[in-house]
Amino acid sequence: MISIELFAIGLVLKGPEIPWWLLALVIATGQIGGKLLHYYAARGSIRLPPFLRRKSANERTGRWREYLEKFRANCHRRPVWTGAVLLISAASSLPPFAAVAVIAGWAKVPLVTFLVTGFVGRFVRFGALAIAPGIVIGWL
Repeated sequence: MISIELFAIGLVLKGPEIPWWLLALVIATGQIGGKLLHYYAARGSIRLPPFLRRKSANERTGRWREYLEKFRANCHRRPVWTGAVLLISAASSLPPFAAVAVIAGWAKVPLVTFLVTGFVGRFVRFGALAIAPGIVIGWL
């Protein structure tokens, strides 16, 4: 596994003629495509292999489950809040966007909300990363 952030910065430094927006567009598209698999798996649309599934229904209790149920209810009651959490996570990775993609699928966040906010956040993140080396070099 490699860090896509380091790859993007290395690519910009190696090939500065690549437009920043094109690099951000390609990476954001790939990232959302990958996270979409997480989203659908958590939603139950993709059947996971047996070793990734829960063994029994008894494991579905506890504080963590209660927290997730509250989160699911909040997602349905407050769609703007849901979009903001997704957008912030996609742009900053706080909380990690991979985890948020799974939770969004489990909470049955509308697909359009997930795709739009995730793509915009990822585009902003990787656009900023693609522009950063040029800004730093310009200062020097």
